[in-house]
Amino acid sequence: MENSKIGKRKLQAIETRNKILEAARHLISKHGFENVSVDAIVEAAAVSKGAFYVHFESKDALVAVLIDEYTNMADISYKSFIASLSEQKSVFDVLFMLAGKIADFIAEDIGYENMKVLYKAHLAKTINTMSAMSYNRKIYKLFIKVLEKGVSQGEIREDISVESLARHLILAVRGITFEWCIRYPEFDLKEEILDHFKILLYGLKSSIDKTALNSF
Repeated sequence: MENSKIGKRKLQAIETRNKILEAARHLISKHGFENVSVDAIVEAAAVSKGAFYVHFESKDALVAVLIDEYTNMADISYKSFIASLSEQKSVFDVLFMLAGKIADFIAEDIGYENMKVLYKAHLAKTINTMSAMSYNRKIYKLFIKVLEKGVSQGEIREDISVESLARHLILAVRGITFEWCIRYPEFDLKEEILDHFKILLYGLKSSIDKTALNSF
């Protein structure tokens, strides 16, 4: 009987936590992180403020959980996208198309307001954003896997490690995304990322093909 009560309490706790997260996702997606208060979250979730603090130390702690979720969701989406592509596509085509997929996810699924907050959190370090920054993220491993295939097929130069190449490609995405944040809404994120990747990928070719830059 006691075990049954404990089990029920655990289920209720999980349900409460999920309600808080779901309410936070909806409100933050609609209004942006900085415009959503703990009061608004608990009201939307129909739970007490005390219940909120049982599960999360602060709004920042809750947002750290949401960042983890978005990071995992993004990386799973990118992996599925790569798996859906034909094995016959060149590594350059795959990297170029992946860059476009990342741009779409950032602009459409995360959005300008939340990306702005994420960059601010990276700098201020008030929120744990390690899941998004870590070099152990699945997205790094995905880029490395694609680049390794390119090296083995003679498409990608061998004098720079694939780990270094992967980091630089992702640094390019991060840098352009930052530029998007400070120039929004005039700056077209996907267009700029794809233009930049044309230049980066052309420079990675093991043998220069002057028509390559226009082939994407």
